[in-house]
Amino acid sequence: MTSDLSQVIAKLGIAPEHIGYYGRDKAKISLEALQSKTQRGKLILVSAITPTPAGEGKTTVSIGLAQGLKKLGRSVALALRQPSMGPVFGRKGGATGGGRSTVEPADSINLHFTGDFHAITSANNLLSAVIDNQLFNGEARLKPDGVLWKRVMDMNDRALRSLRTSVGKSTERATGFDITAASEVMAILCLSESLADLRARLERIVVGFTPEGEPVFAKEFRITGALMALLKDALSPNLVQSVDGVPAFLHGGPFANIAHGCNSVLATRMALAHADFAVTEAGFAFDLGGEKFMHIKCRQSGLVPAAIVLVATVRALKMHGGAALDQLTQTDTAALTRGLENLAAHLASAAQFGRPVIVAVNRFTNDHEEELALVHEFCQTRGVACATADVFGQGGDGATQLAETVLAALPTECPPLPMLYQVADRVEAKLTAIATKIYGADAVQLTDEARTKLTLFASSGFDRLPLCMAKTQNSLSDDATKRGRPRGFTITVRDFEIANGAGFLVALTGAMMRMPALPKVPAAERIQVSEAGEVSGISTLLRK
Repeated sequence: MTSDLSQVIAKLGIAPEHIGYYGRDKAKISLEALQSKTQRGKLILVSAITPTPAGEGKTTVSIGLAQGLKKLGRSVALALRQPSMGPVFGRKGGATGGGRSTVEPADSINLHFTGDFHAITSANNLLSAVIDNQLFNGEARLKPDGVLWKRVMDMNDRALRSLRTSVGKSTERATGFDITAASEVMAILCLSESLADLRARLERIVVGFTPEGEPVFAKEFRITGALMALLKDALSPNLVQSVDGVPAFLHGGPFANIAHGCNSVLATRMALAHADFAVTEAGFAFDLGGEKFMHIKCRQSGLVPAAIVLVATVRALKMHGGAALDQLTQTDTAALTRGLENLAAHLASAAQFGRPVIVAVNRFTNDHEEELALVHEFCQTRGVACATADVFGQGGDGATQLAETVLAALPTECPPLPMLYQVADRVEAKLTAIATKIYGADAVQLTDEARTKLTLFASSGFDRLPLCMAKTQNSLSDDATKRGRPRGFTITVRDFEIANGAGFLVALTGAMMRMPALPKVPAAERIQVSEAGEVSGISTLLRK
């Protein structure tokens, strides 16, 4: 059972004047709570192997690991991303952990929470509306076909990927919607360190280019103050707790397959300032969220993880070894053995950043002991620490071994991160570094459209930014059908997008879309509300 949130806040030592309650079970913490506070904690990054379509429980393990540390008497806090309603109503359902390793209030967090996503959506679309208004009135330096800024909404909707606005008018143009998690405003919120930083980042957003190839910045539209008014409350991190009282700062939610995939820098700093250990996660597998955590979030903020935990499951390993999705609960040591190559690839990638790596095997009810033993044997032969965790079924009690393993691996000091590329490198060199050293590709190729866009961006110096790769989460390659550890492939970059306010260049690979689609049978179909007003069907109470 969760304790009163005020008790959790009191244990963190946060002064009452820095707390803004949203009901009794969630709150926003003022940025003033960071003033004069040292970053005392050690940061533990949780990532994963390439997941099955249902995910491998990375959030559940992150919560469970923190609960396990608490069971061992350690001071610990979580720093996690907020769920997007797109996946909640789409394929995955809720994203607040599961079973006995859940953050509460789960249904509220999965839906409107404290309104941060609404604020981001509104700010993004206000800028869109003002751009179109100035186009209509002939006030902008832009021409309609020079606008790159898109509208967003927090929903999966393939019908909005491509459309035309102002049809029949002189300002008619082709455009479309992205999901809110892909909005540059979302990335800006997650990377901003203060209101002043937020303002500066919003003003340097590039909304498009003139016919002469000159960038047009958001500050030219004279609405920075209005954007700040919409976002000022959203910038403050949210605080909730796990089912057994671990404080959890949930803030920001960019997807790792189309954005940088990490919770906010401010939430991470809050956790580090108020606990001895901060557990955070990076979206999807290490090739996506993990790589971007290092090259974007850590590079910009100076944060450094002390250790990396890679979540693996027996079912995902069997999938990567060729087992069909409907056969993953059946014993198949041959498929599992083949699938261990995917784990090996992510271990090799993570090791390049000079941190101890621990494998956390997220146990499912149908896992067989001989299969779990194979994973442990595989790790042991490579000198990699490994622990099985039953956090869904047992919460913190099922993660004490994992917590002890992580604590034993933590170094006394955390040296600077060795980056795999420098921001001053040519874009092609940065692409090649990520593709070859993280994905295992042989090379990178750019389409003609991508080269044209890159030339436009480079003419204004935007090629000297870190890269944010938009790539499928279902494969190490850019082909979602290639499971395991693909070899002999080339990564194709088909387009680039500029996120100058966030501070990175987005490379779109393969068929990756920044507006997801709903599956044939969306999770929205199982959600119900009782006569008493209780929501069911969002939070995963039983393991699938």
